Amino acid sequence: MVYVIIQIPCFNEEDTIGRTLDDLPRQIPGVDRLERLIIDDGCSDRTVEVARAHGVDHVVSFDNNLGLAEGYLAGIRRALDLGADIIVNTDADNQYSAKDIPALIAPILEKRADVVVGARPIMNIGQFSGVKKGLQRLGSWVVRQVSGTAVEDAPSGFRAINRNAAKRFVIYNNYTYTLETLIQAGMQNMRIVSTPVSVNYVERPSRLVKSVFNYVMRSALTILRVYIIYRPIAFLSRLAMIFAAPGLIAILRYLYFATFNEGAAHVQSLVLGTSLVAIAAMVMVAGIIADLIAANRRLLEGIRLQLIDMKEAIEKRGPNPPG
Repeated sequence: MVYVIIQIPCFNEEDTIGRTLDDLPRQIPGVDRLERLIIDDGCSDRTVEVARAHGVDHVVSFDNNLGLAEGYLAGIRRALDLGADIIVNTDADNQYSAKDIPALIAPILEKRADVVVGARPIMNIGQFSGVKKGLQRLGSWVVRQVSGTAVEDAPSGFRAINRNAAKRFVIYNNYTYTLETLIQAGMQNMRIVSTPVSVNYVERPSRLVKSVFNYVMRSALTILRVYIIYRPIAFLSRLAMIFAAPGLIAILRYLYFATFNEGAAHVQSLVLGTSLVAIAAMVMVAGIIADLIAANRRLLEGIRLQLIDMKEAIEKRGPNPPG
């Protein structure tokens, strides 16, 4: 039996959530049970009432707005508790075409993927400016390099994940989940597939992208932060080399002149060089410490996954019979 939950994070979406829910498929070949879930991220309008009127099956509610990343993760946790085998995420503004959901989950049903990301036709979306199209492509390229994946549209929120992948995601950033979860998936060797999807015209502006500069800066910081979390020694060793290389050159310069008894006139090269090498050494020490912390984090994530599996096993077995 295959159980699929389609989740929709919402923040004051009363004007669009009804249409979004109505467009979702009622049946999908290969799926035995299909349900819909919304995350009420502190909505102050009638989003929940409209969603219930349009037949939503489950609602996760926050008392106040916690942000897209927290909403996404809360939906994943609830879907796991409900027993979903596949979790599909889409936007409340009906940006993504619901008719593509069967194609989105197909690679998971065929056991070819753990994560499937819907790749929008970025260059053909009239609502996107030339700058935004360029930044979308650049951002996806950066994520591909960092994560070692071949995802075409990294910022896309239209994606499907299987149960095992869902249990392993941990989100540290409260801005958005799209880039962080992809980098995590790539660094944890999950099978990631991109599939082309179509989009609908969206009337309201994005609530996530306040400005292009803000989005670029926050996305860049997210990518950098996740990379440091998962590859601290690789990042900090490269940073150390930035200081060490000119430092060694400066020291060699001093030694060169010292061989001709001119070292006193170039002692500043020695001071600069040793200072830069000392900074490089401190960065490397920080890298070693960060790597040890990362190893501890991986152990904790492994324990967390084991606890989730133990909980599922206990729930399947049921209460112990009286002794």
